[in-house]
Amino acid sequence: QVQLVESGGGLVQAGGSLRLSCAASGSSSHINAMGWYRQAPGKQRELAAIITSGGSTNYARSVKGRFAISRDNAKNTVSLEMNSLKPEDTAVYYCFYDRLGSTSLYWGQGTQVTVSS
Repeated sequence: QVQLVESGGGLVQAGGSLRLSCAASGSSSHINAMGWYRQAPGKQRELAAIITSGGSTNYARSVKGRFAISRDNAKNTVSLEMNSLKPEDTAVYYCFYDRLGSTSLYWGQGTQVTVSS
């Protein structure tokens, strides 16, 4: 069983930056892609950024050019550098991973990001 522990959320003013980190512990040998979803109040959870084990990345259109995802396969960590933050980036950010040969997603507990105007 793999556990995901997130850190780095908080309150920031518009235009500021935050860095989210997520560490996977336990039996993590079959982790494939990792990334971040986010869920704003009253909205559906949406994919913010994803990175494969090979380092390919993909971003939501709304964050492209402002967010950067990275991972350390040796340490089983994934990070999200968020710059030029906007109030509409306010959400709970959830780290996730998937496994080779499986369509299931596995989630962290979520970390709150609040961007004030």
